[in-house]
Amino acid sequence: MSPVELIAVVSGAACVAGLVLAVVALTGTRAPARSRPGAGRGLRRFWPGPGPGRRERRIHRARLAVAAGSGALAFLLTGLPVVGLIVAAAVPGVPWLFAVGKAEERAIARVEAVGEWTRRLKDVSATGQGLQAAIVNTIATVPEEIQDEVRLLAARLQAGWTARAALLAFADDIGDPVCDQVVAALILHLTDRGERLGDVLGAIASAAAAEVATRREVEAKRTQPRFAVRFLTGMTLVVLAYGLLNTDYIRPYGTVVGQLVMAVLGAAFVGLLVWVRSMSQPPPPARFLPAPDPEEAVA
Repeated sequence: MSPVELIAVVSGAACVAGLVLAVVALTGTRAPARSRPGAGRGLRRFWPGPGPGRRERRIHRARLAVAAGSGALAFLLTGLPVVGLIVAAAVPGVPWLFAVGKAEERAIARVEAVGEWTRRLKDVSATGQGLQAAIVNTIATVPEEIQDEVRLLAARLQAGWTARAALLAFADDIGDPVCDQVVAALILHLTDRGERLGDVLGAIASAAAAEVATRREVEAKRTQPRFAVRFLTGMTLVVLAYGLLNTDYIRPYGTVVGQLVMAVLGAAFVGLLVWVRSMSQPPPPARFLPAPDPEEAVA
């Protein structure tokens, strides 16, 4: 490689790295103050990550850093900027494609946990304790999948939140209509003080078990399209690896026209993967409880 070609390759790698840094500079490492709900949400979550915990956010940032480095390295090896962009997009994209179905499995596990917690709440409330005391006493035995949400609910009740606002916030944290049924029953109990709360909670827990069985049956039927997603993703990795190792394979794409063709084909293939993945995902469940009102939090 001549010095001129080496300078061109290094300059191109610097351009790729500069593009990544520019995106990070625009999005920032901290979420800015909200101007209105939903405004710029995608950009604000690009660098911090969409994960609920610190561990997920650290993994997201590490993937972005590895993506930038892998894209620059691929550009250095091939001299083709589109290859660098494809490799950079593949680093966070491949785990996202392989993880298809994980969110629904987690949602099913949370619904099952809500049913178990409802049964325990029924047993504790049957001892004659008040609703707030019963919720606090279930913390020690709450299923792990909703442990943080139940602890937060108890903390809000002990901090002086109104029971209605705390329960609505709990339902919003879980985000599932099965939990909405439990919360609706508890809110109704706050107003009428009926003696059949245990029967209602038992019926909801049984319905939650039936809902879990139905969702798992539906999940089993989505195995084929999800296998297609993983198969296409694996084939993409094989083609990328072959192209990086065999420069003769990607030599026809070395021209400007070739780069445009590669970009169009790559975008079409990525769109196909995303489309197939979306076909294997269930629609979000419809909820019926409203979002909590911050003004009602404190009595």
